[in-house]
Amino acid sequence: MTKTVHGKVRGRTIELDEDLGVSEGQEVEVTVTVVQATNKWSEGIPEGDPWGEGLRRCAGALAGIPGLDEDMRQILQERKIAKFREVPE
Repeated sequence: MTKTVHGKVRGRTIELDEDLGVSEGQEVEVTVTVVQATNKWSEGIPEGDPWGEGLRRCAGALAGIPGLDEDMRQILQERKIAKFREVPE
């Protein structure tokens, strides 16, 4: 069985984010790959990514949803003709 699991190093111990499903005492082989540090404002976004990189990484996430393009065109059209007014205090 090969499985990729993330975790954090605590001294000489690696604390895994999930249970491996392996019985106690089972011998395993571990290969460690250091993950790029994340910034403190946005969990999961690598430090130093240029502005907008998150959008580029998720591009295509909505691809293939039937009717989405037409819905987005309609929303844009409605925004163009919308008339806004100030709300009295």
